[in-house]
Amino acid sequence: MARYTGPKTKISRIFGEPILGNGKWLGKNSNPPGQHGAARKRKTLGEFALQLREKQKAKYTYGVLEKQFRKTFEEAARIKGVTGENLMRLLEARLDNAVFRMGIAPSRPAARQLVSHKHIMVNGVIVNVPSFSLKPGDVVELKDKSRENTSVTSMIKGKNPKFNWLDWNETEMKGTFIAYPERESIPENIKEQLVVELYSK
Repeated sequence: MARYTGPKTKISRIFGEPILGNGKWLGKNSNPPGQHGAARKRKTLGEFALQLREKQKAKYTYGVLEKQFRKTFEEAARIKGVTGENLMRLLEARLDNAVFRMGIAPSRPAARQLVSHKHIMVNGVIVNVPSFSLKPGDVVELKDKSRENTSVTSMIKGKNPKFNWLDWNETEMKGTFIAYPERESIPENIKEQLVVELYSK
């Protein structure tokens, strides 16, 4: 199961945002990575570089590698509507992302681990594929045995109320993917139109 395993702080420094982890080192060393740091003269990014940068940011944010990201984009292009917004909705509908958004896990990598270690059920069936795409009405919950595991339940923080496309019942440890979110409801700072332009070349 492929995933990014490189240095997280370096990626955050490239984009100047805590897209991986909490970004606690950005304040101390917010210069882009490289031998000369802030002293290095950096050219203004061209059109292609800006488009590539946004694609890379989206991939790192949602923990998707190139081949899978391209397949998600192609699916978004087939769906009726704005391709960029469709892409963001499909990324938000990933099971690992939904587990993170519901507050079951503190980060997307942690959510990915919960899913791959078979702690999560969808509609009463164990699903261990982090990229599993949820549909409106799907119920996500911890399996019974995992509810007794304190190392799992101690991570649960509860859903942020601003994520109105999800529902979470802390008592039952069960949530529902209500609908695909509107773009303005997704807090990620990603210019998805640049990704569309990149793939349209």
